Amino acid sequence: MFSAYAKIASQKYREVYGLDFEQFQVGQIFKHRPGVTVSQEDNKNEALSTTNFAQLHYDGNYGASTEWKQCLVVSTVTIKRVIGMTWKTFFKKLRIERFNSIAMLHPVFSGDTIYSESEILEIIISDSPDTGKILVETRGFNQSNILITKIQYVIAVYRQGKHPYYQSLAIENLEDRFSAYKNANNTLMEQSGLFFEDFNQGEIYEHFPSRKFYADESINNDLLALEWNPKYVNSNYYKQYFGLPLNPINEMSALTIVTTATTRTFGKVVANLEWKNIELKREVFPDEEFFTESEIIAKKESKSRPTQGILTVTTRAFDSSKSIVVSFERVLLVYRNNAPTYLNSNY
Repeated sequence: MFSAYAKIASQKYREVYGLDFEQFQVGQIFKHRPGVTVSQEDNKNEALSTTNFAQLHYDGNYGASTEWKQCLVVSTVTIKRVIGMTWKTFFKKLRIERFNSIAMLHPVFSGDTIYSESEILEIIISDSPDTGKILVETRGFNQSNILITKIQYVIAVYRQGKHPYYQSLAIENLEDRFSAYKNANNTLMEQSGLFFEDFNQGEIYEHFPSRKFYADESINNDLLALEWNPKYVNSNYYKQYFGLPLNPINEMSALTIVTTATTRTFGKVVANLEWKNIELKREVFPDEEFFTESEIIAKKESKSRPTQGILTVTTRAFDSSKSIVVSFERVLLVYRNNAPTYLNSNY
C-alpha cells in the first residue's frame, strides 16, 4: 500500500503525493485519475495562444470540409493533459530527461474525455546519490477506451528521503482508508478523496500543496464574475485612492481558493449543502501564500440517500505567520463506499 497521507500528530494527517524511486517496479501500471473532458474552447484557446497556423483546430467551417467533418483537437492539448494527469504518482520527479517517442494513434474531438495510464518499463540505476531514472510509457485513452496516444520518456525521480519537501516528513503506511491507489487487475488506480465512512469526528487534514494568490489570476476571475469594481481590477485606481500598489483579492475569490484547496481530501463530495460562520479576518493581497486545514466536526448518515452521508467540516486558512485569515464551516454531502458512481465512471 502507498499512503496518500502522513500522520503528523494524533488524529492529524497531511496530504502527500508520489512514490520514491525505490518504490517503482517494472510492470507496474498506474491509472491516473481524474480524467478531463476536452471542449472546443480548450482546443481553440490552445491553438490561438500558441500561434498555431493550422486552422483545422479553430475554423469550424474549414473543419467541416475535411475528412473529420469538424475541428480536430490539437495534439498538444492531448499530450499535455495526458502527461499532466500523471503528476500525483510522479510528484517526486526531478524532471523528464528525454522523450523517446510520442505517437498519436486516434483523433480527439470536442466532447471527448481523456484518461491516462502509465507503465514502468525499465528501472535505470544512475550514479546520482539523490535520484534514479525510470523509463515510462504513458498512454492516453478516450471515454470508449480507445488508445489515442502513447508516450515513452525517461524521468529522474528522487530516492527515498531525498526530495527537498519530504526530507523532514516521515511517511508510513496507514490504514487502508488512506491508500493512494485502488489495486485491481494488477493495476494501481489513483484515488481522489475519502468516502464518508473514512472520516472520523475530530480528525484534522492538512491540505497540500499550499496555494498562492496571483494578481492576474484574481483580476481575470473578477472580470469573468462581473465583479468590475475598480478596487479589485484597476491597480492605478487602488494605488491613487488607497495608497497601495496591488489590488486586494476579492473576498469571493479568496473564499473560492480556500475551498478548492480542500478538494483532494473531499474529492468524493456529492454537493456543498451550506457554508456558514464565514470569517475573513483581513484583506488578502497578491503573492500571499495560504496553508489550509480542515477539521471534521460532525458526521451523520443521510436518511433519504442510502449511498451518501453528511459531514460538518471547519476549514481554516493560515498565512505565512500562521495567523488565521479565512475560516468557515461547511455541510457536505459525501458518497459512501457502496455508491456505484465510481465503478460506473471508470474510477
